[in-house]
Amino acid sequence: MGDMANAACMADGFDKIQKLPDPVVGCPNFRRVPGFKVYCCGQPTIAGFEAALTKVCGETYPKDGPIIWFNLRQEPTVYVNGVPICARPANKIGEYAELGAITRDIAKANEVEFLKVCETRKNENGGKLKAVDINKNALELEVTELKSLSQVIEGLKEKFPGLVHWRVPVCNSAAPLESDFDIIIKTLVGTAINTPVIVNDQVGLSRATTGCVAACLFKELQISASFEGLVETVPGVNAALLKTDRYVMDPAKDTLFRGEFEVVKELIATLKDGAAAKSNADRIIDLNGTPKTGGTGIKQLRENIAESKLSYEIMDDAAQAFLKKKIMDNIQKYFYLIVFAGYIREAAAAARETIEADKKAAVALPSSGKCSIPATELKIGKTFAAFMEENAGLRALIDTGKGNLQWERDIPAASLANLESLGAKDFQGNLGTIIHDIYQTAHVMFGDMPQGDHKKRAKYRFASKTIMRILPAAQKAEVEKLIESKKMTMDLYEILGKCTWVQPK
Repeated sequence: MGDMANAACMADGFDKIQKLPDPVVGCPNFRRVPGFKVYCCGQPTIAGFEAALTKVCGETYPKDGPIIWFNLRQEPTVYVNGVPICARPANKIGEYAELGAITRDIAKANEVEFLKVCETRKNENGGKLKAVDINKNALELEVTELKSLSQVIEGLKEKFPGLVHWRVPVCNSAAPLESDFDIIIKTLVGTAINTPVIVNDQVGLSRATTGCVAACLFKELQISASFEGLVETVPGVNAALLKTDRYVMDPAKDTLFRGEFEVVKELIATLKDGAAAKSNADRIIDLNGTPKTGGTGIKQLRENIAESKLSYEIMDDAAQAFLKKKIMDNIQKYFYLIVFAGYIREAAAAARETIEADKKAAVALPSSGKCSIPATELKIGKTFAAFMEENAGLRALIDTGKGNLQWERDIPAASLANLESLGAKDFQGNLGTIIHDIYQTAHVMFGDMPQGDHKKRAKYRFASKTIMRILPAAQKAEVEKLIESKKMTMDLYEILGKCTWVQPK
């Protein structure tokens, strides 16, 4: 997105943006990841920024101490009267902003240009700026103050001089780029374990949650390198209980909800300590997820894939095409988070083993000889991009394997043979039996789905596709032609109406 001159001004905030209890005023969906000084939120107002930073510092953390804030948005933001307004293409209002290959430098340049555009539009409209909300309703804002996001951050540094605000623009559904993971790592190297990390997108959903998972995995690296040797010296402490690679999900969950996609199974078999890396990633994803998996958030990055897959079964063809791409993108994201967890595990082991000889004595524990490295002195010897170069086959694996799902349920062979036989013998005469048997088969096939509208729609869609499958050749050709010309849809009642209608004499 580089065309700021034609960009629409969209208000970030909207009615019911707040999804979580205990709101921080002006900072949508602010929450802390359990067990970590990592926080997630939507785009704050100017007052919301200060409220969130004040809450993060609390009574003990110094306001002049380092605080890392990652902004994962691709779209540039300005502040009108203290409230965030973002630039969007006219066809992306109220939608997820998938804006292509936006880098940090592009995002900063877009922000500067967007501020100029807003200033010009305001001046040409008598001090008022035209905008829209997420529902495309027109707004006209009387502008008393207009600032860029960068100007807002500089103002905040008067009270919070240790604040570091860093843009890592990522897309909504797919994984961050390998270089994006490295930007996060580079920014966090040298910080203390108790350094607060805050991650935002517009609402505090997928992008921010993904960034929080990456930040938490880095915090685990710090904990592992700093405390693993130290913990082992404490009498009565079972160090194995503290290892996140021992995490086990509920085995009663459906395989898709456990993240057991075919391409992930191949990853586990290929990646060094792949099973442990998946366990590590799953635990952090769960803590960043909803309360039902132990988190405080809104979006469960792994289980959301399975939920989308269930929705896929009940949608029409156009909606399925969109959702299929989103599901594959989300599988790619999950895959990369597991790989990143594997990289972090390797980096933690390397940090403990490769410390310089002249410094080893200062950090070695007398009882075991193991190193306890202060988090601020932790060094990362290899970038994530370099790690991926060493494991380049993983890129091809996810590119070819992210679509390896059973997108449609297979009708049992015996049931299909029965329906085909009925149709071949006398389609019109056996139509009542055919409809009965189709729904009887659907009842069995979708027996795992809970009762409700989703199940009804899934069975109806199955019936529509199955009747189409067994139509006599002449009628099938005619119906397909009508569907292709958009004169009818692949709907059970429309198909039956076409096949049973008799021209009046």
